[in-house]
Amino acid sequence: MQRRNFIKAGGLLAASQLMNMSALSALKALENNLHATQRMPALFIGHGSPMNAITDNTWHRSWQELGKQLPRPQAILSISAHWITKGTKVATNAHPETIHDFGGFPKALFDQQYPAPGSPEMAALTKELVTASHIQGDDTWGLDHGTWSVLLPMYPAADIPVFQLSLDYYQPPSYHYEIGKQLNKLRDKGVLIIGSGNLVHNLREIQWDGSNNVYDWAREFDTRFTDWIKAGDHKSIMDYQKILGKTAQMAHPTYDHLLPLFYIIGQQQHREEIKFFNEQFDMGSVSMKSFIVN
Repeated sequence: MQRRNFIKAGGLLAASQLMNMSALSALKALENNLHATQRMPALFIGHGSPMNAITDNTWHRSWQELGKQLPRPQAILSISAHWITKGTKVATNAHPETIHDFGGFPKALFDQQYPAPGSPEMAALTKELVTASHIQGDDTWGLDHGTWSVLLPMYPAADIPVFQLSLDYYQPPSYHYEIGKQLNKLRDKGVLIIGSGNLVHNLREIQWDGSNNVYDWAREFDTRFTDWIKAGDHKSIMDYQKILGKTAQMAHPTYDHLLPLFYIIGQQQHREEIKFFNEQFDMGSVSMKSFIVN
C-alpha cells in the first residue's frame, strides 16, 4: 500500500513538473514569436479628471494625437494610480470590464464603456519577466478610469489588448523603479507601457473657481522633478521625499498618483530620450505634465 502511494505521489510530481515545463515552454515560445516592427515607447500620462475622457479639451486632443502618431502596439500594459494592492498583481482577465471608480460626475461619463480585450498571455509573460517581486495573477480587476479615460481618446476602437499592473502602495520608490526596469523587455515585443497618474496631485487644494493659480509648492515640486528627469538623476527621484520634505507632502498627500512615474523612469535605457508634453496645471494643484521615453 505504501509502495502504491509512493508511486502515485511520484506520478503526480512528475505530472506537475511536466505541466510546469509545458507552461514555461509556452511562455518561451510566446516571447520568441512576438515581435514589433520597432521598439515601443513608454509613456507617463497625467490623466487628471475622468471627465477628460469625453471633454474636448487640451488633454483629450493630445491623447487623440498620440494614438495617431505612435506605432500601433500589439498590447498595452497600463500601470494606473487607481489599482492599489498589497503585493503586486497583474490582471489576467480575457475580457476586462470597464470600471467606473468615481462619483459625482454626469451620467454621460458613467455610460462610457471601453470593451478592449485583455491579454492573459502577456500577463503570464509579465509574471515570468519580473524577478524583483513575486507577481500574482488577478482575474477580478478590469480597466479603471486611470486606464480607459486615456485610452478612449487614444484608441477609440478598443481593439488592442489591454492589461493592468497594480501598485503595492506600501513599497518604496525603488521597488516600483526596479519592476519598471524589468518590464522593459516587453517594449521589444510590441507592448506599449503607460504609467497613468499625475506629477502633482493634491485634491484637497483644488481651485474649484476655475482660476488655476498654481501654488508655489506645486510649481516647485513639478520643476524639481522635471529637472531630475531631464538630467537622468534617478537617485534624487528615488529620494524625493527626503530632499523635498514638506513640498513633497503638499504635492502628494497620498502618493498613489506619483507611483506610476517610477515604472516609466525605470524604462529609460542608454541613449533613449525623454520628451515632455501637456506641461500645464489644472485647477492649481494637479500637474498634467506627461512625457514619452523613446
